[in-house]
Amino acid sequence: MHIAIEGCSHGELDTIYNSVLRLEQIHGFKVDLLLCCGDFQSVRNEQDLKCMACPVKYMDMRDFYKYYSGEKKAPMLTIFIGGNHEASNYLQEFPYGGWVAPNIYYLGYAGVVRFGGLRIGGLSGIYKGPDYLKGHYEKPPYTGESVRSVYHVRNLEVFRLKQLSGESDIFMSHDWPRGIYHHGDKEKLLKWKQHFRSEVKNNTLGSRPAEELLKKIRPKYWFSGHLHVKFPAVLRHKDENTHKAKVTKFLALDKCLPRRDFLQVIEVQNAGPLELSYDAEWLTILRLTNHLLSVGTRTVYMPGPGGSERYQFTPTKEEIDDTIQMMGCNLKVPLDFVPTAQSYESSQGKPKMEQVHMPDPLLNPQTIVAPKGVRGEPHMCWHYSQAPCARRAETLLNPGRYPSSFQRDEAPLGAPKAPLPALTHCETNVMSLTRSERRHSSTVSDIRQAAQSRGSLCRTGLNPPVLPRPTPTHGKVQAETHHTLGKCP
Repeated sequence: MHIAIEGCSHGELDTIYNSVLRLEQIHGFKVDLLLCCGDFQSVRNEQDLKCMACPVKYMDMRDFYKYYSGEKKAPMLTIFIGGNHEASNYLQEFPYGGWVAPNIYYLGYAGVVRFGGLRIGGLSGIYKGPDYLKGHYEKPPYTGESVRSVYHVRNLEVFRLKQLSGESDIFMSHDWPRGIYHHGDKEKLLKWKQHFRSEVKNNTLGSRPAEELLKKIRPKYWFSGHLHVKFPAVLRHKDENTHKAKVTKFLALDKCLPRRDFLQVIEVQNAGPLELSYDAEWLTILRLTNHLLSVGTRTVYMPGPGGSERYQFTPTKEEIDDTIQMMGCNLKVPLDFVPTAQSYESSQGKPKMEQVHMPDPLLNPQTIVAPKGVRGEPHMCWHYSQAPCARRAETLLNPGRYPSSFQRDEAPLGAPKAPLPALTHCETNVMSLTRSERRHSSTVSDIRQAAQSRGSLCRTGLNPPVLPRPTPTHGKVQAETHHTLGKCP
């Protein structure tokens, strides 16, 4: 199986796909998967463009809208993470991942999936200390501050990724793990990027959370973008228990420009069908940590030793089996892309960004609709990218009432259960009610009525619901690689 890795896309999908197809023709192989390490710029229209954190003079529609509208289709499965130049309003429709266009899959704030027997994970955004301990409070229309903080990494996603066990094959981050430059040709890097010298000397270049994840997850490959330079490194991990050495091959790539090293192809032995599926352990982790989700600006600490609550969420086999049952024993990612906004019309000419306003928040059907198929109980089937917003609301009203499996008490046990109506970004609304109102509001419709009676209309929302977590089917993957460099023609 051949996998192409691209650094920073910056919306240049036509150039990237054409470069991959050219490599296929030259070398006679077929690329099965394309991985993009951030700054993907999934811009559908002028309003999406307005939500990108960059000066107006750099706002350009680029190519994604053609793939979103169906004018073109990605020639191979494409998986990407978010960076610091994104249409954040659109990506916030997929906090746990989803199809942004046919054959183009976003991993969410953080995500783990499987393809061809490989376990592929990723962390979106970049690290900024002041926002690391906050919740996902941002929503469009953004302010001058939130249009940037929306893509900053949060401790919740890092905490969840640290719960993973077993082997990981590939991991992606936008910014580099801090300290990785000590494991490659540092002097050559500083010759190309002399302004990195002080940060390298002080060991502040890169992301501290990504460094922690690198040492915890120890994937076979780690790919990054962000710094717009190609840089390979090899990190050897020591296992204190077995005294065996594990190796992570790190590669950072440039952005998509002529004569720049923005594309790499590796060959890996696959151990499964070439189809995208959810990782059962990751789904289980999401499900077990639902209560840790915050959508506020206050400092939020993750649980740790010394407290009375659970702080280790690496799932047991039983918890993973529960998740698989909730999914109807089917972890294949459904092809359920649905457009949620009008696509840009190139005939309109270059958009006048000064006259464009940011959009209101939207919920994506992939995030709020539970798929059918489990014993006739749609809401019992947990979809990785389709989180139960309504369950989040009921958890707010009755903390601790709904542990790992979710059951409504309006119908007697064994009776058919109707799916809960989707509730959006409702934490603020629910918490604005009085204690008495919260106690007597046991259903989503009650919440809406109570909130509206107080004048607190529920906002169509952004923030992700929490999903079930799964356990991995660890296929042993022996990865032998050869690198084929592709430059922009």
